[in-house]
Amino acid sequence: MIDNYKVLTAFPYSTEAQITKSKLESEGITVMLLDEKTVDSDPLISQAIGGVKLLVADDDFEKALQIYNEIRPYEVDANENPIHCPSCNSTHILIAPLERKNLFYMLFPFFEKTKYICNNCKTIF
Repeated sequence: MIDNYKVLTAFPYSTEAQITKSKLESEGITVMLLDEKTVDSDPLISQAIGGVKLLVADDDFEKALQIYNEIRPYEVDANENPIHCPSCNSTHILIAPLERKNLFYMLFPFFEKTKYICNNCKTIF
């Protein structure tokens, strides 16, 4: 059954996954949650297992991705204003994955400077 599904995204908690799942189902998309009960039983292991995975049927993946990109929360500055991409001026900005270039940042990732990535043009700044 899982062979016909792709992971759209993962959430640290099942409540966030349920909200997105409901929206996608209301648009007629076939959705399934993976590891929801595991995370609900012990939220502290969410990061270790990769969170609650939102799976979408292969046939609906592109449509689901488009809907998810419209409804997902994007980053804002300290004044709650949207952050703009320096390349394409989009406001669809996410926090970029940590680079962890050396051992210090591997041990203390909270010292690494936050970088952003544009969800449209993939520019990191």
